[in-house]
Amino acid sequence: MASGTATASYELRFDSGRICLDLTATTHPEERLDSAARLGAWVLASGLVPAGTVLAAVDASWLLGFRELRGHVARLVRGELDGRPADGALARVNAVALAAPPAPCAVRADDGSLYRELQNPPRCGELLSVVARDALDLLTDPDARGSLRQCEGDNCPIVYLDTSRGRRRRWCSSEVCGNRERVARHRRRVALAQA
Repeated sequence: MASGTATASYELRFDSGRICLDLTATTHPEERLDSAARLGAWVLASGLVPAGTVLAAVDASWLLGFRELRGHVARLVRGELDGRPADGALARVNAVALAAPPAPCAVRADDGSLYRELQNPPRCGELLSVVARDALDLLTDPDARGSLRQCEGDNCPIVYLDTSRGRRRRWCSSEVCGNRERVARHRRRVALAQA
């Protein structure tokens, strides 16, 4: 993976099922939010803002804020899964959630259809609030919380929301961890057949 670009398919992943979980996944297998530009690309790709939103204000302070919230959400989710409440992380996520989210508005396009844009350029605290509120919604919804799963991929720390039929999803991504498992299984079969 080329550091400094956000174009590789593995760079920006949104397969956890919730924006708060997708944010926590940005640390694996390496730091993906390593610059303001990459954070801006992640914010746009995540759907936190409407497509085409200009994110001119994204800077190092935004990067620090998103990384800090990411750590708190990760500790909070992991603590809930492991039965070890992370009350310090909960207090921080609650505090971040207090900010008002960005205000959307509907705008009429030339063809008469409506599309969504933001009233004003988004501020960092507003976007962090959206992610924090998503984490709180996730963890206070018994059905959603019961669908949280740890990826079974080798050394994969990603937690995802299992919304599959039958609740039998095993990997954060079938294309990434699932494929690795299938390749490893095939290699083991080949090795046994040759032995």
